[in-house]
Amino acid sequence: GPNILLDDTLPTEVDKGLLGSVRDSIVQGFQWGAREGPLCDEPIRNVKFKIVDARIASEPLHRGSGQIIPTARRVAYSAFLMATPRLMEPVYYVEIQTPIDCVSAIYTVLSRRRGHVTADVPQPGTPAYIVKAFLPVIESFGFETDLRYHTQGQAFCLSVFDHWAIVPGDPLDKSIVLRPLEPAPIQHLAREFMVKTRRRKGMSEDVSINKFFDEAMVVELAQQAADLHQQMI
Repeated sequence: GPNILLDDTLPTEVDKGLLGSVRDSIVQGFQWGAREGPLCDEPIRNVKFKIVDARIASEPLHRGSGQIIPTARRVAYSAFLMATPRLMEPVYYVEIQTPIDCVSAIYTVLSRRRGHVTADVPQPGTPAYIVKAFLPVIESFGFETDLRYHTQGQAFCLSVFDHWAIVPGDPLDKSIVLRPLEPAPIQHLAREFMVKTRRRKGMSEDVSINKFFDEAMVVELAQQAADLHQQMI
């Protein structure tokens, strides 16, 4: 898959034999968590997870797959949520053929939909221009109609999937207030996308690490993260 699970434990600190005995269960829990991410119950991608410590029960009864798999999933979720996660969205590559006098109108239509032009070049032997741009898929609905309207039907477009891009903003920023029937500012989009997706799926509007660990563990993890950040400065 598009993620990595790395064993970064030391033999002097972790019993490699016990860790190896539950390896398959850890991988299954990791794959489960990566397949149904905590933000929107959608796949996680481009994330590297490191196992830096593990305490495995020596008795086989207490390290069965029924205990290890859900634990590995919770650990993957909590690590992901504490690492400033971001949402990603699909982006189209758009190629538009238009007369030169309509190029400025195309720029306007694209900018209103978070699109951006990468090039506009004359088509040899014709009075037409080719405008090349990227456009988020979620902004593409009604784009062709909008384009035709602003160019009096003189522009024609072709769009294909090109890449994934990070949605602007922090999806976990609880200070953001989403108001109904009002367009969200650019930096609020990630929060808006996450909340609306969770509502559509019948999930609670927010996600919290507290659901995976008790309060004392959350405080300890936050302190460890702060200490690590200080060491990196």
